[in-house]
Amino acid sequence: MNRREFLLAAASAAIAAPALSFSGKLFAAPANTPRFLMVFLRGGYDCNNLLVPYSSDFYYQSRPSLAIAKPDAANPNSAIALDANWGLNPILHDSIYPLWQRKQLAFVPFAGTDDMSRSHFETQDNIESGEPTELRNNYRSGFLARLSGVLTGVPAIAFTDALPLSFQGGSKDIPNISLRGVAKPAFDERQSAILSEMYKGTSLAAAATDGLDLRQKVSKDLQDEMAKANRGAASAKNFAEETQRIATLMRQQYRLGFVDIGGWDTHVNQGSTSGQLANNLSNLGQGLAAYAEALGDEWNNTVVVVASEFGRTFRENGNKGTDHGHGTAYWVLGGKINGGHIAGAQVAVNQNNLLQNRDYPVLNNYRDLLGGLLGRTFGLSGKQLQTVFPQSKPRDLQLV
Repeated sequence: MNRREFLLAAASAAIAAPALSFSGKLFAAPANTPRFLMVFLRGGYDCNNLLVPYSSDFYYQSRPSLAIAKPDAANPNSAIALDANWGLNPILHDSIYPLWQRKQLAFVPFAGTDDMSRSHFETQDNIESGEPTELRNNYRSGFLARLSGVLTGVPAIAFTDALPLSFQGGSKDIPNISLRGVAKPAFDERQSAILSEMYKGTSLAAAATDGLDLRQKVSKDLQDEMAKANRGAASAKNFAEETQRIATLMRQQYRLGFVDIGGWDTHVNQGSTSGQLANNLSNLGQGLAAYAEALGDEWNNTVVVVASEFGRTFRENGNKGTDHGHGTAYWVLGGKINGGHIAGAQVAVNQNNLLQNRDYPVLNNYRDLLGGLLGRTFGLSGKQLQTVFPQSKPRDLQLV
């Protein structure tokens, strides 16, 4: 293309590129300050084949082709017993289960929102907003943006293609950086020089220069991290590769983060210990294990929450999959959490306790759950928690 065409294309790319905040470019929070990462599974994952209610006969009646076998030492495809009622999908034996054994992982079943739409978009917005259902009239204010606003010295970042709702509407400019396709710098030296020249003499000159510098630095850091990951050790794919890169930035500079993962809408041929869901869980588990390892000692200062907009129908459908449900199971991980147990309010898994005879009920509201967890993690006051989650009733499950 000619120079004019390149300038137009570059300008368009700059406008479309994720917004970056440059005020904290040289700032790094003290190493031992708390870190929080929200991992959002978009699509509504099937928690019933992650956290297996193996003591329930109803589970096996409801899932003739999807159910995971009861714990059996002689059967490698059987659930891993976590307690007398719950087991873990064996696909996570080598990644997540060791964290459970070290009491660095807890699960909270029957968790979620009061949104009953079973719509991906509406329920995702509901959770990212963090506002009570009756107050939601616009989705331009996210709970992580409000959390960032009440915290001091806690730099935040979203590892996403575009700034997610959870980080929108706050008083601070939150950077978002896509970690996909980062094998080479975002712009080479010639392109950077042209883009800098475009903004020279304007009010955006400093921001543009800082932005280009930051993008180049992040790209180099991520390339270095990828090289270090290829040491012959078991290398996690897909999400694991991203989480190791995330760990570089969360370890060195950022303390509040968000990342989302798609592909959890399993209406057809979901599988159990193999197939679509198992592959996704395997990548997720390996990624979280890689993240914990890459953080090193700072894993002890870290809390990770894995959430999804809703669960799936308890019964499998006619296509050997599951449909949009309601209650789900949250994961809470970290080097110093009080893990190794199933937390929160629970009921027996049977037909009588299903919501509308199809779903898990929500007994642990996500706003109350996250309010209690974030309050403990960052030492928030009651007033601050009400800013983050208006009209919530923060519930401390003693996980941190």
